Amino acid sequence: MQKKLIAPLALGLSAMLLSGCSSLGLGGGRDGTDTRYVARDVNTLYLAAKDRLDRGQYQMAAALFDEVERQHPYSPWARRAQLMSAFSYYMAQKYNESISSARRFLSIHPGNKDAPYAYYLIALCYYEQISDVTRDQKITEQALSALGEVQRRYPNTRYAADAGLKIDLVRDHLAGKEMEIGRFYQRRALWLAASLRFKEVVQKYETTTHAPEALYRMTESYLAMGIPEEAKRSAAVLGANYPGSKWYSRAYELMQKHAPGA
Repeated sequence: MQKKLIAPLALGLSAMLLSGCSSLGLGGGRDGTDTRYVARDVNTLYLAAKDRLDRGQYQMAAALFDEVERQHPYSPWARRAQLMSAFSYYMAQKYNESISSARRFLSIHPGNKDAPYAYYLIALCYYEQISDVTRDQKITEQALSALGEVQRRYPNTRYAADAGLKIDLVRDHLAGKEMEIGRFYQRRALWLAASLRFKEVVQKYETTTHAPEALYRMTESYLAMGIPEEAKRSAAVLGANYPGSKWYSRAYELMQKHAPGA
């Protein structure tokens, strides 16, 4: 995962603010809580949040960064605290809260120099929640959309480069979901429904690792439906694009066995 990438970027936002601060200036109870609803000067409050973040107490850090914004909404620190709150929630795996904080930052500071990072953090929150292909893929679609937005808005940034790598993985995952459904239909001899799922993979996710198998499964399905000419076309495309794959070998054997004259 990219926490090694995003941590230095996020923590760098606060580096300039910590110079000159030598102590927290507040107490914490033995239970690890802070009296965060007591009014404090902005330096002390921000440093307390940073200290919690450094100690891996991410949810507490997020709450304290939120308190910076609440107690000092017009301070320059409030803007930085919003983004540090989003980062802290992300590290705590509180992804909905992280997305909310990042979006609040963007709604108030859309042209800020750290806006690319905020969009990237939103995309990561969706990406981290992608579930296996047997489950609903709504979050996966949201991850793909958010990663694509990073690429479109900030194409020349390090965030776009990483988003591009993740988009390939997400597309492969979505193709895997289509394959799972297609194979489910095949097991129940629902050949037309199966062929449509495999065709979706070939047309929409042709660059993924699932494309060769999808072409083979299309060949299987068309033969089962009694349309060998369509099966031949699928096998031909498979042979032209993936001549050395095991799926082409299987498709060739299948055609020789069931439709040698097609």
